[in-house]
Amino acid sequence: MSKSINQLRKKIESKSAVIGILGLGYVGQPLLLRYSELGYNVIGFDIDVNKVEQLNSGSSSIEHIDNERVRKAVNSGFEASVDFSRVRECDALILCVPTPLNRYREPDMNFIIETADMMKPYLREGQIVSLESTTYPGTTEEILQPRLEENGLIVGKSIFLIYSPEREDPGNPNFETRTIPKIVGGVTAQCQSLGVTLYEQAIDQVVQVSSTKVAELTKLLENIHRAVNIGLVNEMKVVADKMGIDIFEVIDAAATKPFGFTAYYPGPGLGGHCIPIDPYYLTWKAREYGLNTRFIELSGEVNRAMPEFVIGKLMDGLNNLGKALSKSKILVLGIAYKKNVDDMRESPSVEILDLIRKKGAEVHYSDPYVSTFGPLKAYNYSLTSKDITAKTLSEYDAVLLTTDHDKFDYDLIAENASLIIDTRGRFRGNNSNVVKA
Repeated sequence: MSKSINQLRKKIESKSAVIGILGLGYVGQPLLLRYSELGYNVIGFDIDVNKVEQLNSGSSSIEHIDNERVRKAVNSGFEASVDFSRVRECDALILCVPTPLNRYREPDMNFIIETADMMKPYLREGQIVSLESTTYPGTTEEILQPRLEENGLIVGKSIFLIYSPEREDPGNPNFETRTIPKIVGGVTAQCQSLGVTLYEQAIDQVVQVSSTKVAELTKLLENIHRAVNIGLVNEMKVVADKMGIDIFEVIDAAATKPFGFTAYYPGPGLGGHCIPIDPYYLTWKAREYGLNTRFIELSGEVNRAMPEFVIGKLMDGLNNLGKALSKSKILVLGIAYKKNVDDMRESPSVEILDLIRKKGAEVHYSDPYVSTFGPLKAYNYSLTSKDITAKTLSEYDAVLLTTDHDKFDYDLIAENASLIIDTRGRFRGNNSNVVKA
């Protein structure tokens, strides 16, 4: 076993290793806090100066991350930086950067490539690099490994490379970074061994797989499984609606079966950074092998059609009251992509708000986690969240529940809204002012 492996392993096990986290968002921040709380010296890297300054001041812009934890990390020596020359100070480098799609729904590897290019002048012998970003099978070895080896380092001998996909679920109180099992796949056996050592310090259960490609495909399968099942239940929702059946009642009844059924619930579409995006990483890569992933692509079509379905139900509800959408005033409840978080990435609520505006209606939103809604990709709006009061609710022709935050007062909404379009099954029963969407 090489001297580099032994020295690095001893540093990690003794907590004298310096941990570098590259990308300080929804994945990077929980991870840096975990390692800092274990006693490691942690350096966080990001190109966003405002984010770096905010973290160094002891606070986080992410709703579910406690500022007190950030302050404790800073007091324990954590520092965020935009200076990538400090990569040379780190013994472990964990990449938690975004992997979006481009306009053609193809993988955009620019964040991984640019981060690797900023790192490589400062890489040295005796470091381990872990990629956590969700991506297609082959990324670690095809994109990252050549860049690590450009200046003479050899993966598996002088520098070590693994893929270990993130599994964060923001806002889920039942799981935290420590308790979510961690998949680890290394380029070589030596890489694998060191990767296990790195993560078993911080994670309760480390699951080893035979290669980086297996680990990469594992992450895609997890998210595709969810996307396909949500697509199925969204299609069932449309069918049930035509039949006058409450799909939520059906799902609750089916969920009483103790085997062979897992409950998935429909909504206004898919949101977040993973579920709407990750399936297309596999469909893109599959084409390289002459394969057409029809099942996955079909579920994507169903899920992408949900915002238009919701708009149709809104128009039907208004028509029944003798009102046209173009002359109505609409309040969208929830702009985040799922309940109890402040994350707006790929949120179907945003798309629905935009569709309502394009129909000519006056539209506002209320979200206890998102106080302002500024420019976001193609949506160049400047909106502020409305407080929900009896008076506010009475001023709108319809309220549209797209994100069912627990902080909403549903009794107040039910009593004071003239029309409720419910995409989340929060209003059960046969309320005369509720349209299920």
